[in-house]
Amino acid sequence: MNTWRSASLVATAAAVLALTTACGQEKGDQAPAGAVGAAAPAAEGGYGSSDGYGSGAGAKDEQASQSKAQEAGQLAVWDSKKLGEVVTDSAGFTLYRFDQDTAEPPKSACDGDCATAWPPVPGSGASAPPGVDESLLGEVTRSDGTKQLTIDGWPMYRYAKDTKPGEAKGQGVGGTWFASAPDGKKASAEGSGAGAGAAGLPGMSTREDPELGEIVVDKNGMTVYRFMKDSAWPMKTACTGACLEKWPVVEPVAKDDTKGILKKGFVTFNRPDGLQQQTIDCWPLYTFSGDKQPGDTNGQGVGGTWYAVSPEGKPVGVSK
Repeated sequence: MNTWRSASLVATAAAVLALTTACGQEKGDQAPAGAVGAAAPAAEGGYGSSDGYGSGAGAKDEQASQSKAQEAGQLAVWDSKKLGEVVTDSAGFTLYRFDQDTAEPPKSACDGDCATAWPPVPGSGASAPPGVDESLLGEVTRSDGTKQLTIDGWPMYRYAKDTKPGEAKGQGVGGTWFASAPDGKKASAEGSGAGAGAAGLPGMSTREDPELGEIVVDKNGMTVYRFMKDSAWPMKTACTGACLEKWPVVEPVAKDDTKGILKKGFVTFNRPDGLQQQTIDCWPLYTFSGDKQPGDTNGQGVGGTWYAVSPEGKPVGVSK
């Protein structure tokens, strides 16, 4: 019983420490997804088997195996009816990304047996697909010193169970592995990358307003607002009940499904009413029911407490 209780206290303390680091007075960058308290997927359910690419290579032979890994060559785009646009290597094999990796900064969390089942794509010898910006391609130095291809910062992999061109057996494995779109986002048949909205925008981005300057918008291009009666630390909302009918919360957005937004304090707020709400710099975010179309800013200055949000999470038009 004491052992269970000690483990529980350690886990709770770790969670509180992570949130404090993200949203405390001395705010730092949020830890990468899965960095705290996340268990690596099991070999069969999370990483697959070792047949195909990387066959027979154990963890201790990882570096030798990767040194012989096939370069991607001229990348291509496969238009899948199920997945949308998917990046492949020159041989037609699907390239994947891993949710436990990070793109800012680029870092791979797949080593050892994981890298056997999901062989990293070498950083050299790759060319962007036709029509895709060459600057999206890069490389990251792995823990063993080898270079791995990245697309918009996301490390790229093949999957051992894909044994012929055009297969995507790795899609959704362990809930963390996904085919890559040409822009490095998760492939999606519903738009340009995972989470693309009706306006073809990322989950959250910015636009230049002629009067307010650069402000944050959601995936549909609607203006995002802050409520001056809320607080960031501790995260607390003063908009409840009927208030939410006029000011709906911005639902959680994946960190990699953003453009031009401050990533510090970009966390999900678990509200007392059970809703989950996206924050920037730990400030809860809303849209306004009075905005009928993208570009509207009818919520600006309402009641002297509601203001559009800057990319840094600041209220636009509020003098300090």
